[in-house]
Amino acid sequence: MEKPEKPGLSECCGGGSCCPCVWDVYFAELKKWQIEQKNKQPDTEVNHDVGKTPNEP
Repeated sequence: MEKPEKPGLSECCGGGSCCPCVWDVYFAELKKWQIEQKNKQPDTEVNHDVGKTPNEP
């Protein structure tokens, strides 16, 4: 999934009556993209020293 692009200045009417607004769609897609990116990152909380003796690098 590619990062969604912000709507252009002319894409939102500014009236507040559109449902869904282009900004609603953008923020929903951005949230999905952010979750996907987070799930791709390795878990940094893993202790890689588990099972090693104290003198092992």
